Formats: sequence, C-alpha cells, structure tokens
Amino acid sequence: MRIKPIHRFTDEEQHELGECGYSSNAKYKVTKIENEERTTIDIQLVELEAPYHKEYTDSEDDLELYSKIAPMGYSLGAYIGTRLIGVVIAEEIKWNNTVLIWHFQVSEDYRRMHVGKQLIDELVRLAEGNGIRAINLETQNTNVNAIRFYRKCGFEIEGIDLSYYTNDDVVDGEVAIFMKRKIGQIGQAFK
Repeated sequence: MRIKPIHRFTDEEQHELGECGYSSNAKYKVTKIENEERTTIDIQLVELEAPYHKEYTDSEDDLELYSKIAPMGYSLGAYIGTRLIGVVIAEEIKWNNTVLIWHFQVSEDYRRMHVGKQLIDELVRLAEGNGIRAINLETQNTNVNAIRFYRKCGFEIEGIDLSYYTNDDVVDGEVAIFMKRKIGQIGQAFK
C-alpha cells in the first residue's frame, strides 16, 4: 500500500470506495442542563437496544466541494496498485492555522487493516511539516467506532453542537461531535 497526495476526488472514485456509513451497538448519549449559574453538557456511552445503522452517499455539492479542496495539498489517497482503498479530503483553514477533515473513508474490504491510521499519520506529518497547529473533524455521537478510532489517532473531543443537523438532534437524532488533534501532542487518555 502507498499513500500519496490526491488532486481530485471524483464520483467514480467515491463509488470505487463503496458506500459511506456505519453500524453501532452504542452511542454517546448527550444531555444538557442549563440555568443562570451553570450550563453542563454531558456525553455518556450507552448501549443501544437495537443497532443503529446509517448509510449515505455524498451529494453532488459535496463532491464539487471535495474537487475544489483536493488540490489544496492536504488530501491523501491510499492505494494498492492503482486501486483507491482510502481517502482523506482536508483543507487548510488559514485564519486559525488548522486543517479541517471534510471526508474520511476507507473501503469496507480494507477496514481494520491500519489503512485509516496510516492516512491520519501521513496527514499529521504533512500538517506538522507546514507548521499547522491542529487537525479538526466532525463526527456523530452515534458513530462510536469512529470516535474510538480518532481517539486512538490522538484526537480528543473538543466540542459538541446540539443542533448542527436539525433542531431536534438531542431528542431523537445525531449530535455533532467535534474532535481535534493538536500537532505535537497526542491525546493520552485513550491511547
């Protein structure tokens, strides 16, 4: 396997990687308590009565955005021969000296084979070499496997948006979890 910069990400390449999605037997339950003196937001891992399944495909707008971001220098592909087996589409955010991961995907046939870890490691090396201070991403409270993976890669939860997707996210939907890997630091709590 080799990892190299990519300068485009097409609909055909998206299809080559397969469907986006995940299944989970748990989620991070999010609760909020607020009064005049204090606001507390808590996330707690809880088992689900039935598995949660999510499948999606990127929209044409998403793919158009990725095609604009890919040539900026922080997007990488993992290849076996000429076959794309994993991708990270990321963009430098100059005003706060960070890199934002827009899309991260490994072909289902190659998951749990360290492809994703190698993509993240290479992105960290690239960012560090360019003086970037941190890498940011967004995932969902229902995507427990992704949160565990990112923690193993040195990311930590740094933010939660209770209405990122809809106005009812906390009640019956997905809650946005924002994670960050500070360059030069590895999160110690979950290694």
